[in-house]
Amino acid sequence: MNEPWSVSALNRYIRSALETDYRLKDLVVAGEISNVSRPASGHLYFTLKDSSAAVKCVMWKAQAARLIYRPRDGDRVEAHGSIGVYESAGQYQLYADWIQAAGEGDLFREFAALKAKLEAEGLFDPARKRPLPGRPQRIAVVTSPTGAALRDILNVFRRRWPSLQVIVCPTPVQGADAPPQIVEALAAANRLKPDVILVARGGGSMEDLWAFNDEAVARAIAASGVPVISGVGHEIDFTLADFAADVRAPTPSAAAELATPDRAELASALADLRGRLGAALADAVRERRWALEGRAAVLRGLSPRAGLANSRQRLDDLLLRAAGAMSHRLAFDRQRADGLSHRLESLSPLAVLGRGFAVVTRAGSAAVIRAPADVAPGEALDVRVSGGKFGVVVEHK
Repeated sequence: MNEPWSVSALNRYIRSALETDYRLKDLVVAGEISNVSRPASGHLYFTLKDSSAAVKCVMWKAQAARLIYRPRDGDRVEAHGSIGVYESAGQYQLYADWIQAAGEGDLFREFAALKAKLEAEGLFDPARKRPLPGRPQRIAVVTSPTGAALRDILNVFRRRWPSLQVIVCPTPVQGADAPPQIVEALAAANRLKPDVILVARGGGSMEDLWAFNDEAVARAIAASGVPVISGVGHEIDFTLADFAADVRAPTPSAAAELATPDRAELASALADLRGRLGAALADAVRERRWALEGRAAVLRGLSPRAGLANSRQRLDDLLLRAAGAMSHRLAFDRQRADGLSHRLESLSPLAVLGRGFAVVTRAGSAAVIRAPADVAPGEALDVRVSGGKFGVVVEHK
């Protein structure tokens, strides 16, 4: 009896056997796609099935990012790749490197060849992409005048930026005659010199969108003198117009939103800026007021007014003290003068006369008679007493 195999060894052996079969290394599998899943990793997982069988399929992120066609559940597709084994689950699966809608292989090959040619010329170079204006005043829309895409675009314009002037440059967007008319509509739009040109149409199959994979259309978009937004098809659809345009939008409505600002958002931003400006202005005024008050306080400290007020008050104090001193000195001098007056009065001859004494002088002279020897009999004398003066004659001595 043979040694038992481990599950890991068995799966490894089967994987080796499958991966060494040349027929399974390069094959195309056709079937209906289901269970499409694209997690955050960017890898693409799906199942291919027919009426009686199914096979799991994986496409790694690098290959999935290059897909032009975006697979959807229920699509009939052709997937190219190789067979391998996912050992952890013990299941074989197709590792796909490209997928295309069944029956569209020739279109995809033509698309890929033209894309590679224009890309090599630098027509899709990101460096030549132009920014969109922030607040356009005129937008030209190159699209069918009867399609739903135009109605969706106009609805978005009315809601977001109602003051916008919209110029419709009508053109067929499907069929063999559409490409030259799309080119002419782009030329007409450029002659009107709008701020932005929007090229749009609704979704459809690859054949429906083929006019926007035309080389002349791609070159006309790249040569436009005005920034171009491509809004062709749905999110899963890619055309050469998308690569040639300055901006690619997933839908016509999304293109209209990319082309215009939202007035409600602008009003909210303006209100926010107004509030922030008011607050900043109030802060600035408050800071300037504080600074001014500080400088005013310094100036008040340096002002002579305070010194003058102190000097004025000191002068008043000195005047009051001088007046008091003067009054005191006058009272003192008055009292002293009174004392001197009393002393003078006490020493005055008049005071002596008042006590009964008299002053005798020669008549008509101020010479005072001091002793009897100073007079002779018969001599006239003046006698001054307290009440006045009278004359006498000496009778004898």
